[in-house]
Amino acid sequence: MQDELLKRITLNPEICHGKPCIRGLRYPVEFILELLSSGMTYEEILGDYDDLENDDILAVLLFAARLSHVKSVYRLAS
Repeated sequence: MQDELLKRITLNPEICHGKPCIRGLRYPVEFILELLSSGMTYEEILGDYDDLENDDILAVLLFAARLSHVKSVYRLAS
C-alpha cells in the first residue's frame, strides 16, 4: 500500500520547478502540508480542489514522514 501511495508523488523539472508534486498536477507536497498545518481538514481540501483524492493527501503525509527519517538533526547557526 505504501509503495502505491508514494507513486502518487512525482518529480518533473517542468512542473513546479521540479518540486515533489501530486500525480504530475501542479500541487506541490509542501502546499498540501501547509494547508493541513493551517488546520484544514481532508474534507475541506478535497472540497476546494476537485482533482485531488483522499489517497493524494495520504501520499503527501507518507512522503513527508519518509523525509523525516534521519539519524541526526543539527541546528544551523543563525
